[in-house]
Amino acid sequence: MPVLQVGETAIPYDLRRSATIRERRITVTPGGVEVLAPLSDQDDDLAAFLDRKRQWVFDSFQELKELAASRPVVPRFMTGSKVPFRGRMSRLTVRRTDGPHIEITHRNGFLVDLPAWVTKEGAEGIVATEIKLWLKRRVRRDVSEIATAYSKRFGLKARAIRVADMKSGWGSCGENGTVLINWHLIFAPKKVLEYVVVHELAHLKIRSHGPEFWAYLETLLPDYERPKGWLSLKQSSLDASFLEGPKGLYLNKP
Repeated sequence: MPVLQVGETAIPYDLRRSATIRERRITVTPGGVEVLAPLSDQDDDLAAFLDRKRQWVFDSFQELKELAASRPVVPRFMTGSKVPFRGRMSRLTVRRTDGPHIEITHRNGFLVDLPAWVTKEGAEGIVATEIKLWLKRRVRRDVSEIATAYSKRFGLKARAIRVADMKSGWGSCGENGTVLINWHLIFAPKKVLEYVVVHELAHLKIRSHGPEFWAYLETLLPDYERPKGWLSLKQSSLDASFLEGPKGLYLNKP
């Protein structure tokens, strides 16, 4: 494994080359450093790049190691935390990157890349804020895809469909045909979200909750009783208050 030497400190790093990227990138975690470079990069150019970044890599590596060592328990929004997503707890990994923007991806867990302008003091609040925004964007996309699919199959087209922070209830269908869905359903399995969306779309045809409604819902979603039961049993766990953590906001952005 190659090593970046900074004074008396040797920092090992993984070097990966990719044909799909155009710019070099460095990510730093408490466990190590990864350098991603285009296939076209010459060794001398890459060495010069790492030389320019050596102090930043050292400072970021030390910062994350000291933060991890100083906490007897895992902070809520740092590496090792768990974030509920679609009925499961997803591991959170926070890294430092030399890129200009905060980036969040989800692949077997949440991966948050923080650029240099995010301060150590503000990191937890920023991660909480960015994860909340990511979750809201994802549930909007999911709701849109579900509603579109059922509109095409059954002709159930709402006047408008919105995702909202509802104080009570999981969804509603207004008399004007506007459907509201509670964004906290992002914490439930996707089948539960589908059930709520289809339930509200069914009210476009039948307003009441009588036997006729449930019979009609069964024609749309034959196994609706399973997600309905899950929601009745575990609805109290679909709470986003854990995201209202320390508000770091965007400090020292260049």
